[in-house]
Amino acid sequence: MERQPNAPQLAALTTEAVDPRFSQVDTLSVAQAAKLMNEADAEVARAIEAELPSIINALEAATAQMRQGGRLIYVGAGTPGRIGVLDASECPPTFSTPPEQVRAIIAGGPAAVTEAMEGVEDDREAGSHAIDAENIRPLDTVVGITSSGRTPFVLAAMERANAIGAVTIGIANNPNSQISSLVHYPIEVITGPEIISGSTRLKAGTSQKLILNMFSTIIMIQLGKTYKNFMVDVNATNEKLRERAIRMVRTITGVSYRKAEMALSRSGFHVKNAILYLERGLEEESAVALLERLDGNLRAALKEEL
Repeated sequence: MERQPNAPQLAALTTEAVDPRFSQVDTLSVAQAAKLMNEADAEVARAIEAELPSIINALEAATAQMRQGGRLIYVGAGTPGRIGVLDASECPPTFSTPPEQVRAIIAGGPAAVTEAMEGVEDDREAGSHAIDAENIRPLDTVVGITSSGRTPFVLAAMERANAIGAVTIGIANNPNSQISSLVHYPIEVITGPEIISGSTRLKAGTSQKLILNMFSTIIMIQLGKTYKNFMVDVNATNEKLRERAIRMVRTITGVSYRKAEMALSRSGFHVKNAILYLERGLEEESAVALLERLDGNLRAALKEEL
């Protein structure tokens, strides 16, 4: 087979390297393999810790954008794309965000979430068009995720987002990556060779999930979507979440189960409004107005002079 022009560049990537520690993995028992994988996974948190300064800078920039009404958009292909979809899809139920506030673009479109469509990651034109289709604006933050740091779909998407004037962030698992040279805020978490060489759904993918957890959680905390460590903006759409809402109201206010349930029922199961009713005697309209004035911050609303 003829050697591909990009083969030398791929071979130089740390995510493509072969780690001799794992060379006998195919001879191990289940217990031995599980222990080895667990030890390898423990390296991921340390790799993220080393990159925390860059992650914090990116988080602060994204938070500032979203305070002004911007959106958070993830872009990826294959596993990074699916991780972006997963994180974005969790924001509406956890924080009651509108579906358009945190979004994910995956190469190949929605079908690529459940079906392997490896070739689409090389389509630069599709990456650029995807940014236009998402109607990206300067107040938005676009986060490109690529283990190699060189995925053409993602690179083209970031170039287009830059041209529009959006804030761009790049997450890669190799040093001196191409995406880092394109974005305003590069993040390079060097997770090293995988237990199965080149299978970046493993340590690299785990690091991406942990970083996106930081993005969707810390930004929402900064935007007043929590009170203490309670998810007080939860969208209580099922029995489990309604019970969670009742427990939160009881814990925060100290009222009985019945009183918490009644307060939530009269507020449409909006936890913040129920707490303001119980703690401050505010009816729904007044609670909504106060929270809007204070950017949804329940802690501030509980202290505000009326």
